[in-house]
Amino acid sequence: MGAVPVEMSRERFEELVAEALDEVPEELLGLMSNVVILVEDESPEDGPELLGLYEGHALTSRGWDYGGVLPDRILIYRNPILRICDNDDDVVDEVAITVVHEIAHHFGIDDHRLHELGWG
Repeated sequence: MGAVPVEMSRERFEELVAEALDEVPEELLGLMSNVVILVEDESPEDGPELLGLYEGHALTSRGWDYGGVLPDRILIYRNPILRICDNDDDVVDEVAITVVHEIAHHFGIDDHRLHELGWG
């Protein structure tokens, strides 16, 4: 992996993720179900470098038989975000965009639509 242009502690990065969540309207947060948001340092090595990842069953695909499953996971990858940013303000913006992007997947919104909406 390449160098990290912006230096930021994991603790500070996790605070930015929490702050981004605070900006999500309460009505939407209240609709989220069985999902956990985690920070990881690196995205999986076996694929493209990701800034975030949603793993689970989107709310729109859950049927009557949904139950007894582990929580969905939203992963926010610290070092890939730091690598594409030039300064702390860029990190704040990118974390917010990535958090919203991955929450949107929880609600069943795909990448194509997110790009159309400017959250790509």
